[in-house]
Amino acid sequence: MASPAVHRTSIQRVSTFKDRTTTTAPPSSSTGTSSSLSLLDSFASDPIFSKFLSSDFNSTQFSSDALSSGTAAARAEKIQDGIRLLEKQLRSEVLNRHADLLAQLSSVKDADSSLASIRSAVSTLQSSVRRIRSEIADPNRQIRSKTIQLSNLHFTVDLLQSTVRVLRLSKKLREVMAEPDVQKLDLSKAAQLHSEILRLCNENDLSGIGVIDEELKLVFEAGQRLRSEGMKALERGLEGFNQAEVGAGLQVFYNLGELRSTVDGLINKYKSQGVKSVSVALDMKAISGGGGGFGGPGGIQRSGTPQSGSGGKAKEALWQRMGSCMDQLHSVVVAIWHLQRVLSKKRDPFTHVLLLDEVMQDGDPLLTARVWEAIVKSFANQMKSTFTTSSFVKEIFTVGYPKLLSMIENLVERISRDTDIKGVLPAITVEGRDQMVGAIEVFQTAFLALCLSRLSDLVNSVFPMSNRGSVPSKEHISRIISRIQEEIEAVQLDARLTLLVLREISKVLLLLAQRAEYQISTGPEARQISGPATPAQVKNFTLCQHLQDIHGSISAMTKGLPPIASDILSQSLNTIYEVACDSVTSLFQSMLDHLESCILEIHNQDFGATDNNLSSYMEELQKHISHFRTEFLSKLLPSSAKVISIGTETICTRLVRSMASRVLIFFIRHASLVRPLSESGKLRMARDMAELELAVGQNLFPVEQLGAPYRALRAFRPVIFLETSQLNGSPLLQDLPPSVILHHLYSRAPVELQSPMQRNKLSPLQYSLWLDSQGEDQIWKGIKATLDDYAVQVKARGDKEFSPVYPLMSSLGSSLTENNAVSRKSNTIN
Repeated sequence: MASPAVHRTSIQRVSTFKDRTTTTAPPSSSTGTSSSLSLLDSFASDPIFSKFLSSDFNSTQFSSDALSSGTAAARAEKIQDGIRLLEKQLRSEVLNRHADLLAQLSSVKDADSSLASIRSAVSTLQSSVRRIRSEIADPNRQIRSKTIQLSNLHFTVDLLQSTVRVLRLSKKLREVMAEPDVQKLDLSKAAQLHSEILRLCNENDLSGIGVIDEELKLVFEAGQRLRSEGMKALERGLEGFNQAEVGAGLQVFYNLGELRSTVDGLINKYKSQGVKSVSVALDMKAISGGGGGFGGPGGIQRSGTPQSGSGGKAKEALWQRMGSCMDQLHSVVVAIWHLQRVLSKKRDPFTHVLLLDEVMQDGDPLLTARVWEAIVKSFANQMKSTFTTSSFVKEIFTVGYPKLLSMIENLVERISRDTDIKGVLPAITVEGRDQMVGAIEVFQTAFLALCLSRLSDLVNSVFPMSNRGSVPSKEHISRIISRIQEEIEAVQLDARLTLLVLREISKVLLLLAQRAEYQISTGPEARQISGPATPAQVKNFTLCQHLQDIHGSISAMTKGLPPIASDILSQSLNTIYEVACDSVTSLFQSMLDHLESCILEIHNQDFGATDNNLSSYMEELQKHISHFRTEFLSKLLPSSAKVISIGTETICTRLVRSMASRVLIFFIRHASLVRPLSESGKLRMARDMAELELAVGQNLFPVEQLGAPYRALRAFRPVIFLETSQLNGSPLLQDLPPSVILHHLYSRAPVELQSPMQRNKLSPLQYSLWLDSQGEDQIWKGIKATLDDYAVQVKARGDKEFSPVYPLMSSLGSSLTENNAVSRKSNTIN
């Protein structure tokens, strides 16, 4: 098994020569190299020898394969032949490269000679180093010793200098602190000396030096005095708002290096004062002890309610304590604001550092905000606790919420006023004010609920649901109005609370309107007009007057309030007004319907005949107007002098005015439809108009105050006497609706020219209802249709001329309707 290993080694050496000879073999040995390469190539292609060229050749595996194949002897012989060939090849390579091998041997000898020289030089160098080391060792020890001695001398000198510096500063500090007059004591300089002494002691570690330890005792005593005097100066300045004293005190603590901790301590102190003042103000035990007459054991019950007979004194004591609490909170907040103001202005005279930057970092809340937040939180917690634990305080603050709110508003206003300095942030922001008001929101809710309950109970007692037929008296209504006025006056000093109370009043007014509407009588009895007023009508009259009294009084109360107050009450007041109108509207509608039916009788009169007597329909109309005045209007109009919602009119006055205007317009409309109309008929018509004007003016409403309806009546009387040719361009036409003029011209037209009522075969009532539902433009279209029919008839007969009324109606209709449209457009723009 040794021969394969030898064989493998020889092949690998040849392989190595193969690589080297490709680059280093001289030209003369090219033949040997070629034969060597051919030999290796033959080995690589041989199935047995190629295994020896593999890098992972395993001789054990090779021998095992040879033995198992049964050809071990043949393979051994072949391997021996291969070994002989390799040895032959190696001898050939050595002979071919003999010169190179000799050259390599000479180089090795030179290398050995150089190495020997280097060893000698290194040995000489080491000897020199040992000699030098022995020569400098002693001086090195001496230098090291002297260096330590010098360092100790320097440290001692620094220590002595620091000690001397401390002693000198301590002497100056004693001299400064020796001033007997505190007012002349330079606290800032003393604090600077104190801080410098402690800094030197700490930086140089002077503790343990006897003289220094003795001086430090005096320095610490001086520090205590400086803090005491500095705090006194600071507190005096804060109490008296003296910026100089506050600045001096702050400078002392800045020099002492204790500014931030001192300011934090002051803030905590004032926080505690504010929180304590709130707790003391609501301490029922303390109130009972100071109220007199109910102190001692048992003076306050477990529910926080004083014993019987002591409530008045306890209430007075509670309000006094709340007033003192507000004063203390004011002092606390203003003091902190003053401290913050000085910190924001004061700079150290040497470093020019702003003191506020020493106590606050970016993003930190202001000092006043920190204190105010603590006060508000404590105040809110105390109020909530009191609301749930003390029924006595809850009742006082609920009933007296306006007073409690006024105290808080005055507190905020005083703080804002006292801290309103140009260029300085105020002590309290708007959000801070809202937070304080929100702290008593629980009492605000209870107060508004109490307000609503009081007013609702009063309305329910005046308008009980159990008795529909009862009518409240004037005194009952006055009580409701007075109570509402009292509720408004109790809160009118605070605009926000006033608006909240007005919202509750609005709910009560809606309830009142609902109850009053339930009391209104309906049915035939409420609408009858033939006899005297029935009890149901009298009850409706009374309800109407009561409601308009309420409406007028509440409206008058809101005149001195902001416009938003009227907006809040507008819906409820409108509901009151509508219910008041509903109580009498059916009666007025019945009266108006009856008067219109009387006027419609004008079409049953003969105005073409000669008759100078008063028309029967007018006599009937006058009789009914007088009857309405005597039996109904006289009971409704006496209160018309009172001021209510719409100008100076009462509800009934407005309804009467509307009815009077309607009567005049309705009469003019149907008077213009009368056809034929003779000269005698015109005189009779004029007399009827005069009688109508007199009846309406005396019994319903002053006709001079009716405006357009009265002007139309006054214009129509002379118009009926004008010649047809005089109508075009007459100024009287400006006061009459276009439809009235055109309808009147039918009375001057030939029979062939039918009116729209005749053309459409409508009754006067039907045509009147149609006119009520149409505008002047639509009415003109109906009239123009009759004019077109007339023109067709004339042309069919072969006539060449039209009635003079035809072109006049055509031109008047076009111009009047155009003017009417322009007038409406102008009114809309305005």
